[in-house]
Amino acid sequence: MSAETTPVTPSLPTAYAPAEVEGPLYERWVERGWFTADATSGKPPYAIVIPPPNVTGSLHLGHAFQHTLMDALTRRKRMQGYEALWLPGMDHAGIATQTLVERHLLATEGRSKHDYTREEFVARVWEWKEEYGGRILGQMRRLGDGVDWSRERFTMDEGLSRAVQTIFKRLYDDELVYRAERIINWCPQDRTALSDIEVDHSDDDGELVSIRYGDGDATIVVATTRAETMLGDTAVAVHPDDERYAHLVGTEVELPLTGRRIPVVADPHVDPAFGTGAVKVTPAHDPNDFEIGQRHGLPSLVVLDEAAAVTVPGPFEGLDRFAARTAVVEALRAEGRVVAEKRPYVHSVGHCSRCGTTVEPRLSLQWFVRVEPLAKAAGDAVRDGRTTISPASMSQRYFDWVDDMHDWCISRQLLWGHRIPVWYGPAGEVRCVGPDEEPPGEGWTQDPDVLDTWFSSGLWPFSTLGWPERTQDLATFYPTSVLLTGYDIIFFWVARMMMFGLYAMDGEVPFRTIALTGLVRDDRGRKMSKSKGNTVDPLDWMDRYGSDALRFTLARGANPGTDVPIGEEWVQGSGRFCNKLWNATRLALQSGAHVGELPPAEQLGVADRWILSRLHTTLAEVDAFYEDYQFAKATEALYHFAWDEFCDWYLELAKVQLAGEGAEATRLVLGHVLDVLLKVLHPVVPFVTETLWTALTGGESLVVAPWPVADAHRADAAAEQEVAALQRLVTEVRRFRSEQRVNPGQRVPARFSGLGALAPHEEAVRSLVRLVDPGDGFTATARLTLGETVVELDLSGTIDVAAERKRLEKDRAAAEVERSRAAGKLGNEAFLAKAPDAVVAKVQGQLAAAEAEIARIDAQLGGLG
Repeated sequence: MSAETTPVTPSLPTAYAPAEVEGPLYERWVERGWFTADATSGKPPYAIVIPPPNVTGSLHLGHAFQHTLMDALTRRKRMQGYEALWLPGMDHAGIATQTLVERHLLATEGRSKHDYTREEFVARVWEWKEEYGGRILGQMRRLGDGVDWSRERFTMDEGLSRAVQTIFKRLYDDELVYRAERIINWCPQDRTALSDIEVDHSDDDGELVSIRYGDGDATIVVATTRAETMLGDTAVAVHPDDERYAHLVGTEVELPLTGRRIPVVADPHVDPAFGTGAVKVTPAHDPNDFEIGQRHGLPSLVVLDEAAAVTVPGPFEGLDRFAARTAVVEALRAEGRVVAEKRPYVHSVGHCSRCGTTVEPRLSLQWFVRVEPLAKAAGDAVRDGRTTISPASMSQRYFDWVDDMHDWCISRQLLWGHRIPVWYGPAGEVRCVGPDEEPPGEGWTQDPDVLDTWFSSGLWPFSTLGWPERTQDLATFYPTSVLLTGYDIIFFWVARMMMFGLYAMDGEVPFRTIALTGLVRDDRGRKMSKSKGNTVDPLDWMDRYGSDALRFTLARGANPGTDVPIGEEWVQGSGRFCNKLWNATRLALQSGAHVGELPPAEQLGVADRWILSRLHTTLAEVDAFYEDYQFAKATEALYHFAWDEFCDWYLELAKVQLAGEGAEATRLVLGHVLDVLLKVLHPVVPFVTETLWTALTGGESLVVAPWPVADAHRADAAAEQEVAALQRLVTEVRRFRSEQRVNPGQRVPARFSGLGALAPHEEAVRSLVRLVDPGDGFTATARLTLGETVVELDLSGTIDVAAERKRLEKDRAAAEVERSRAAGKLGNEAFLAKAPDAVVAKVQGQLAAAEAEIARIDAQLGGLG
């Protein structure tokens, strides 16, 4: 129950103007320090670290969606008395940022990164970051993100750089990072290695060329989509049990165009049922071939350079891989080596997720994380319940990743990022340098590569709290309470944070719960993309309808792990909801609503007891939904209570009570309901609720107001049953008026009989359905019977009863014709014997519809008297 406050004079404008309210209100919240967490307060901690957006990014609907939900969680917990920390920050986004800055320098100065020293280029990136980066932070303020700006972090700031160097050193010392030649994904455009998760696969049109290796009895045919890589073949492989090639295993065949001879090996990886059952083996340019090569001791010949141009001396040297592909096939065709060609041949092709370039598998010397023990620990933490995944149905997706994870390539051939803290000596020595160690002296060089962006963001839950130092923030807020993120980055980010958190924090998980959301789609359920022309700038919708309208729409669609379709008309509808709330509060204030001690239940009217019962039932439901991350259900419950029960019913019933002896009690109930409702709506729609609540209560801010507690003693089944009966009566009278074509605003004389328990509500019913007392000369021209209750209406001054009866009788005759026609067909055995089942079913439906129409018209005619 809210503490008693002095009634305030209503001061709300006639209409809500979000643009005038949101900016100043947000700055007031920040200036008052209400989003700043105190690690020493002694309150129970509640912490969320924001999935750090790229420094190059701007607010998109996916950000707005997840930020709305994280903000709702932390605002609610803060109101519940928790020390709530929502920690903001940005990711340096290695490839994306470097590419953007390279373009910027080329456009503004006509220079490439090669025109700078490494130090000069990195300095230019920092300059760009300070001038252009972080635009999204201002947009987060616009959305209303209640983050602790005093703790804002950046993955390249001094503290996080220290964390990166510390954990790399520990992993190195524990032999969990190593350098080796492996097949990696290579982007020829960005000239860097990529991890598996930075590669997007799509079905592309290509070619499948079947090539004859060898001659005579030593002939064997292989098929390839990358003919240029044959220049690096070092074997042909067949299955050990394939009798077709048993005589060739252990022999050599001539590799066309090269003059080299290569062995035929037997390997169980080969599928004898696919194609010819024989495959070319290019260990330096295919991950499966690399494994075959390792098993059989085959050499690995790199035939494409960093730009994917051919390096083999001869006619193809220097050609781009695609030009070389055409030239190699032409040369093979000229030698009569091409057995078959298929174009187009649709197959899966990997593309760089940053620039879209076709990825080239390539043997390269890189740094890797040995993930097996780390991934096992990450899987065990979820299996034993230290971290739970919501919804539980998404757990298997997580296990699919961590149970079958390959070693992670962490080195990138970039200039922008955390440089690998490894130094090489003049005699081949290798030394990993920790954050408090001096680098080696003269003659030593540092590894030129930087770490994968996901390496540093994998430390985010603890590096942002001060690790490797044992800070008060770390002691208070780690493990964080919940990670809320999309299911699409379980492997990108979630699994990495679990691995590193458990490793760095001595087995302590980085978060208690992983709450997975879906992805935002357009109103037709399609993925948003520029090529489809269906992307949306959320700032445009916030300009038109306000930030609350966008937030409410997103939360209302947020079912755990399920994609969220969104369209402008839904945001517009949420804007109407905010306006409805505004108008309802203005009406209540004008009626004298205020917050104070509620009278005992026996001094309240039935409508008062009903709305309090529904309010506290709804509050209990909303609390349960929040605890289960059921944002859509929580928001929907509040929407229907606010619009349907409070605005459409209680405010109308209250108008009658405000004119009677219980007026003061109703004013207090109005104030109490609005006080509670605005509080529980605040986490999702903070701006409009703050404005309304401070006008209602004179309180300081909802940000620091106490969260209401559901009162089970307010449940009143009798009041709910009585009001439900009243609602049924009102609904039926409204329907009857509509059927009789009475103007909705027209007041109609009416007489009630048999109201029974609803007799005390007759005045309220009349008000709700615009019925006036029967005066002199009242004549009942229409009648509605509902059980024992009879409502007689005089429609003589409203409609032409004779004309209406004539119209209805005409409609009834038409329905009779339709019924006779359908019944005649269904009574015809010849028709039933020949007509398809679908046709018979259609006629049966027509008969049923005609009979229903006749029944409806008969009821209307009966009502006309």
